[in-house]
Amino acid sequence: MVSTVRRALVMLALSLGTVLGLALPAQAVTLEQKLAALSAFSQPTTTSADAWLSAWQNQGAWADYAFNWSTDLCSSSPDQPLGYDFRMPCRRHDFGYRNYKSVNQFPANKSRIDDAFYFDMKRVCARYSGVSKSTCDGLAWTYYQAVKQFGSLVVTEEQIQEVKQQAELNAAQNA
Repeated sequence: MVSTVRRALVMLALSLGTVLGLALPAQAVTLEQKLAALSAFSQPTTTSADAWLSAWQNQGAWADYAFNWSTDLCSSSPDQPLGYDFRMPCRRHDFGYRNYKSVNQFPANKSRIDDAFYFDMKRVCARYSGVSKSTCDGLAWTYYQAVKQFGSLVVTEEQIQEVKQQAELNAAQNA
């Protein structure tokens, strides 16, 4: 119970520091602190996504954590399929994969990182309506299934076109 409360307090402090744009004190970061920050940054929630984005935009404030911020965006899949911009969701997804792997905690956290990826893509899709939203949602689901099943993002142009055609067919049937 004490550990759970302590972890919640660490996550709250990290979130507040991120939201307020404050740098964390320069001191040695423990594995527990790094894991708490990783957890705070990899939840399928708006608060987590916003905290990660703030940290990504101010990486220097997190230097003591030695996070790996590198990304190949959506790997072998298009970063902006049919114009839907999945670059930021792919960045956060890469962040989760790379950093949990570096602390040997990846298998226990993969599912949540993948769920956060899907959450982020659905936030992108929420900006659209009608057939555009249906198409975006279908692409988000396809990208999510790729990482969920294979651990990597490989979606072909053919799959993208299939999603587009299915969304258009559904829209025509519902009209």
